[in-house]
Parts: sequence; structure tokens; C-alpha cells
Amino acid sequence: MKKNILLFSLILHFTFAFTQDYDTIIKTKIYTSYFNYNQKAASVLTYKLYKGGGDCDRKGFHFINDIKTLATATDNDYAGKPYDKGHLANAEDFAYDCELDKITFRYYNCVPQTSKMNRGVWKTYETKIRKLSQTDSLQIIIVNVFDNNYMGSGVGVPVQCIKAVYSLSKKKFIMSFSVSNSTVPLVETLSIAALNKKYSIDIDKFRK
Repeated sequence: MKKNILLFSLILHFTFAFTQDYDTIIKTKIYTSYFNYNQKAASVLTYKLYKGGGDCDRKGFHFINDIKTLATATDNDYAGKPYDKGHLANAEDFAYDCELDKITFRYYNCVPQTSKMNRGVWKTYETKIRKLSQTDSLQIIIVNVFDNNYMGSGVGVPVQCIKAVYSLSKKKFIMSFSVSNSTVPLVETLSIAALNKKYSIDIDKFRK
């Protein structure tokens, strides 16, 4: 039994130790995506936000891959699957400018998320963060924790989605949590140090 527990612990550590692996950095006007070719998705994504929100009509917007050399997910990967195309840099955050809003509809800015997560607790926190941005400049860091779950043509499905919010005026993190990407999403509010330790990551590395 002890051997089994030890083996599980080693596998768990090995899985989380490579959470932040990425092969290329994609910089757009509004966010930076640290893309992982093995997962066909971003391991980490960061963006800054001030006075987010707006009334851009997103009708007709749809996810695309505009980088020919980048093997991302496609519409076919999601067809018939129980996952939403979950934005990392939230579309509504940039709805004050339709051109910027449209840039959020890129496959290197989304991961497969359950509808319960994407339309539930993840959206609730996006709304809270957007409200905070009305009075403060923020940097948002999202880390996706992958295991061995894939869909379609080999698109990684994260087991956990971590979000950390850094106040540029207060010069400190003001929010940090992890959400399980499941049909019953669980939120765990942890300090940056605790998140770094639990998932073998370094969130501060991506704060600029």
C-alpha cells in the first residue's frame, strides 16, 4: 500500500512539474500566450486590464487560428465534445473595442472547459475581476494544469485552471485561486506561495 501511495505521489509531482512547459510565446495587442505544442493549448496566458467591459456586438465572432505554423485545436476537435471553448483572456473584458475583442477569439487563447465551469464559477470570477478593473490596473495570470486527458486530435484538457490577479497600483496579488475543470467545479482559494507549491509552478515568473 505504501508503495502505491509513493508511486501516486511521484506521478502527481511529475505531472504538475511540467505544467508551465511552453514552446513558443505569442504576443498580441492585448495578451501573451505561452503555448504548449504537446497540449495544443496555452500553458500560461497573461494580460493587463483597466476599465474592462463594453457593448461590442460579438455576433459573427468565432474562434480561429491565424498562425499557420501553430498546431492548435480546431472546430472539429470540439464537435460533439462536452466542453466549451473557454476564453483565457476574457472577451467581455475587451468589449470596449471590437477589434480587440475579436483578438480574444483565437485558439491559443482558449482551453476546453466544462460548461458548468466556463459558464458558472469561471464567469462569476471574470465578472468580479472586471469590476475591480474599474478602479485599478490589473495584471491577470492564468495557468492551466494538464494531466493525461486529451480530446479530438490530441488537444489537452486541463484538470485545473488557476487564475491570479496582481494589482499594479498596490504592487501585490489581490486574488488567486484554482478551479477544477469538472462537471462539479470546485474552487480553492490559495495564496500564490501555496499555489506555486501545490502545482510546482512559479506564477511570479510571468508577472511583468
